[in-house]
Amino acid sequence: MGRAEARRAQRRAAKSGGIRRLFTWRKLLGTAFGLILLGMGAFAVLYMLVDVPEGNRKAELQANVYKYADGSLLARTGSVNREIVSLAEVPKKVQDTFVAAENKSFYKDHGVDFKGTARGLINTLSGKGKQGGSTITQQYVKNYYLDQDQTVSRKLKELVISLKLDQKKTKKDILAGYINTSYYGRGAYGIQAAAQAYYGVDAKDLDVSQGAYLAALLQAPSQYDWAVAGPNGKRLVKARWAYTLNNMVEEGWLDSAERQKLTFPKPHDPKPLNGTAGQKGYIVDAARKAVLKETGISEDQFDLGGWTITVNIDKKKQQQLEKSVETKLIDKLDTEKRKLDQDIQAGAASVDPKTGAVVALYGGRGQNEHWTSNASRRDYQPASTFKPVILAAALDQESKTQDGERITANTRYDGTSKRPVVGGDRYFAPENEDDRDYGPITVQTAMNQSVNSVFAQMGVDVGMDEVMATAGELGMNVKGLEAAPAMTLGSMGASPLEMAGVYATLDNHGKKVTPQIVKSAVHQGDAPLDLPEAVGDRVISRQAADSVTSVLTGVVDDGTARGSVRNAEGLSDKDIAGKTGTSDDNKSAWFTGYTSNLVTSVGLFGEAAFDRTTDDGKKVKKYAQVTLQGAGGGGRVNGGGFPAEIWADYMGHSVGKARDFDLDTEMGAAVSPPPTSHAPSPSTSPSEKPTPSATPSSQSPSSEPPPVSESPESSPPASPSGEASSEPPPGPSTEPGPSASVDLPDISGDKGPDDDER
Repeated sequence: MGRAEARRAQRRAAKSGGIRRLFTWRKLLGTAFGLILLGMGAFAVLYMLVDVPEGNRKAELQANVYKYADGSLLARTGSVNREIVSLAEVPKKVQDTFVAAENKSFYKDHGVDFKGTARGLINTLSGKGKQGGSTITQQYVKNYYLDQDQTVSRKLKELVISLKLDQKKTKKDILAGYINTSYYGRGAYGIQAAAQAYYGVDAKDLDVSQGAYLAALLQAPSQYDWAVAGPNGKRLVKARWAYTLNNMVEEGWLDSAERQKLTFPKPHDPKPLNGTAGQKGYIVDAARKAVLKETGISEDQFDLGGWTITVNIDKKKQQQLEKSVETKLIDKLDTEKRKLDQDIQAGAASVDPKTGAVVALYGGRGQNEHWTSNASRRDYQPASTFKPVILAAALDQESKTQDGERITANTRYDGTSKRPVVGGDRYFAPENEDDRDYGPITVQTAMNQSVNSVFAQMGVDVGMDEVMATAGELGMNVKGLEAAPAMTLGSMGASPLEMAGVYATLDNHGKKVTPQIVKSAVHQGDAPLDLPEAVGDRVISRQAADSVTSVLTGVVDDGTARGSVRNAEGLSDKDIAGKTGTSDDNKSAWFTGYTSNLVTSVGLFGEAAFDRTTDDGKKVKKYAQVTLQGAGGGGRVNGGGFPAEIWADYMGHSVGKARDFDLDTEMGAAVSPPPTSHAPSPSTSPSEKPTPSATPSSQSPSSEPPPVSESPESSPPASPSGEASSEPPPGPSTEPGPSASVDLPDISGDKGPDDDER
């Protein structure tokens, strides 16, 4: 070793020796012991200073009060949704399920899980969120004596109070307090309310399997509620249920043979809270969700009460909407003779286009029969009520046809059924209703008769990305959906509330309208909730919106809604725009329409009321989507049938003195009905369907809507004057070119039937 290396070695040794002298084991142990003594001393001081406080009396929950727009009482919730029961009223094995799920050592510990508490403190200090591992005693202390704040001081108080409470109260008292103060979801506090909410029984009548489910719920009440849980939530709660029962076997509280016989006890469908039967339940639920969304508070915080919420619902309009559904639909169904009639679900929403206020809402047959609100459900296709969105996109973007002509209400397209669209990136050839051929027709007539082949081509001409972007701007939820030509048929999901918002935006000259159920909300002692604006900026040009409105008047005056709407009581002298829709396989039927002061969307949905096997051996599960065909003893249920009849009856009694439309447009049926013309018009590429559709009968039209059992060909086409036309629609053209814009308006022979489309 050289001298330099020796010197370096000496320096390293000296440095190491200095560190060892500075950090000796004796010093380290002494420091650690001192810190432990200091912590013990601090805890001793804390233990002496913190007493068990008075309970916060969460059992004395306040009601949440809901009011109509005029200030009259709509409903009170929460006042009877909690009932304290003694532990003696809860079966012993049900008591044990809670201990097995949350704290197996409950009967042996001193009220505190030091490891879990330490982990919670570390998580809180490091910002990792809520703690885990608390004992039943600690959770009871948090529920009844403290609050839900995740702070170090609160956790330390929880620790001290839990230790003292374990000395002052028996385990039975603590367990009783825990199961009576915990939140179980569905607005239920305490085991008695939970037993009623999920199984319709008193706590004393719960069995061990049901008790295990309620115990499992406490980990995540909203996520684990079987009625609303997704596939993952259902998987997790079943696993938690099994975990609870297996722990009971391990502890000797449940015989293993009995455990093997137990099956998962699916809870009942939710029932409405007190005072929220019928449509009130749907309104209250919608308002509750709106406040939760705006405040960001948890469900259990909200359900502690103290809220006064005024909704935009107009009491008279609400009563009229309920009456219209009853008289125009429910009274015509016979659920005893026709089991199919049990499958019919109705939903509707009515919106003020100037303010966005939801003035009436129909969610179904009542929450006690059907928990999901049909007014806000988005799992059924809006079908051809989507066609105005395609036209809105075309007009707003000043789109052109494949021939380079700008699209207007007078643009002619080939209405041949199953005609392949031109210019798309995939093959798409939609069929018209009843496979009917219309030949070359204007956009106005195509909207009146809801011709699928025309709007499929228009969607490609505009560009499906643009169409879907416009749909989103107007208020439809289209995130994540593929912009495919098939979307032109309205194959995405939408709700009556959503479609009412879209049409309200058209009615409001292109300014965005977001339907709003809540008028005001205030929690006791706080400032009123700051609600978002329901009417926003312009999302499409006024000319585009007004032109669509003008075109949609033709659907009512001379199209698929004429029979049910145009001559209805109270509407004969009103400007009305609207659109019918009937989905694939007739699983949904729609009418969405508006006057200058009110927009209403009505949807009918086929939903299996019970499990069954069809004649061809196919099994149908309850709640599955099924056809509406045959409902009410008729045939196909079209948008121009029940939905339009409900709409017309409601609107006829609700619109009052609606002003005429104030339209900034020179196109569409509201401006000048197309005169008769037989001018030639280019069509699409050569049609493969050489024969025209059958000539309609010459039967005179009636002011009454046709029976739903009639086929489209059973009703005659109508002329602008309202007289039946005896001319058949023109046959498909064989001239090249997908479409063309012409100055000559439509020909009367293009008029189609008074029934709806696919």
